[in-house]
Amino acid sequence: MPDEPQADPRFSEFLFLQAQNAGMFLGQIPNPVTGRNEVNLRAAKSVLDSLEMLENKTRGNLTEKEEKLLSVALNNLRPLYMQVSEE
Repeated sequence: MPDEPQADPRFSEFLFLQAQNAGMFLGQIPNPVTGRNEVNLRAAKSVLDSLEMLENKTRGNLTEKEEKLLSVALNNLRPLYMQVSEE
């Protein structure tokens, strides 16, 4: 029987940082430098693509909590990206 994946606290911190970056690039969080909400679809897409790649490459190697956190981040960011890109 294979060993269960071990939790790594850095993973959730990394996901929160990436989700925050995507939120900033999608104009949901003010840019800390300018204080304004700005949209950068190219940067947002890059973060989204990276998280999707991470999901594919880590399948079966995450704890249940880590897997859910990644899934929730992607499920929140994908429709937001679509909404902002259509505006």
